[in-house]
Amino acid sequence: MIKSSIKTIQPLGFPWATQDPFLFCVHHNDDYPNGNEDMTPNASLEGRNIGNDFAIKDGWRMYHGRRIPGFPYHPHRGFETVTITKTGLIDHADSLGAAGRFGNGDVQWMTAGKGVQHAEMFPMLNQEGGNKLEFFQLWLNLPSHNKMVDPHFNMIWSEDIRSMQEVEGAGAKVDIDVITGGYKEIHAPGGSPASWASDIENEVAILTVRMDAHAEWKIPTASEGVNRTLYLYQGDKISVDGTEVSINHAIELDATLETSIQAHDQEVYLLVLQGKPINEPVAQEGPFVMNTQEEIQEAFADFRRTQFGGWPWPQQEQVHDREKGRFALFADGREEVV
Repeated sequence: MIKSSIKTIQPLGFPWATQDPFLFCVHHNDDYPNGNEDMTPNASLEGRNIGNDFAIKDGWRMYHGRRIPGFPYHPHRGFETVTITKTGLIDHADSLGAAGRFGNGDVQWMTAGKGVQHAEMFPMLNQEGGNKLEFFQLWLNLPSHNKMVDPHFNMIWSEDIRSMQEVEGAGAKVDIDVITGGYKEIHAPGGSPASWASDIENEVAILTVRMDAHAEWKIPTASEGVNRTLYLYQGDKISVDGTEVSINHAIELDATLETSIQAHDQEVYLLVLQGKPINEPVAQEGPFVMNTQEEIQEAFADFRRTQFGGWPWPQQEQVHDREKGRFALFADGREEVV
């Protein structure tokens, strides 16, 4: 009898539970309405808790936005955010003067380091046909010796993401996007030089996976001590090493064993998070993640004193010109346009 790689199966909450070195994972999926000329929703906001709207009313949320959905300027210190877009566009602006518009398969990797403010807003660019937005945001911890590095962000444009398609004998396909890490012959670098993911010895991997109905997929082994979690977030059921798992569950796996996945009667969508744990104390309060409570208090004091560089943009809910396409403007003035 083949030993199962399953360690635990848990229902997905909000946010999703993660394992070290990951701190946080959330899947945003909002069917936004048509937009107005000023990129606000062409819909009534009556009945919403504006400023803290997380109820899925009419299939979408304003989050902390008051006019435009999203997350107006807010600080971070001591970790990295990885934002993986599937559908729709996000506008980024930060306290270093950097900015961007990305989406529809792009990934933004931001190292908060010693401190940065940023805004993540969801402009309603389409005035007809709606503005669907689907993305993941992950928080990846930084080791203690890198928590106070200079802030940094980079883009992994959809055109540059390493992908692989596997086909079973019956013709059922499995599409794998390697956001970072290794998968068979693919190795995709991720993050800044300070990132835990930048050292291949840490075996950090982020994969998004789509499986046809009845497709089969095997996840290769990793080293002893590597944490691995599989999230089933869309579709129906899968079998994991012969155990049936329904939608909206997280499966913690023994990464030293190969895992066999089989889709049932519908296509399914999966997220895989993997990495060696940092194995350091975690002290977290709101947007700051350090190693001790004393460091958390220092973070709050530093933010009150410096505002992590202040806010160089005219709006808390900063969005870019309607005519702008996908771009990234970096703090050194360099700009990428795609």
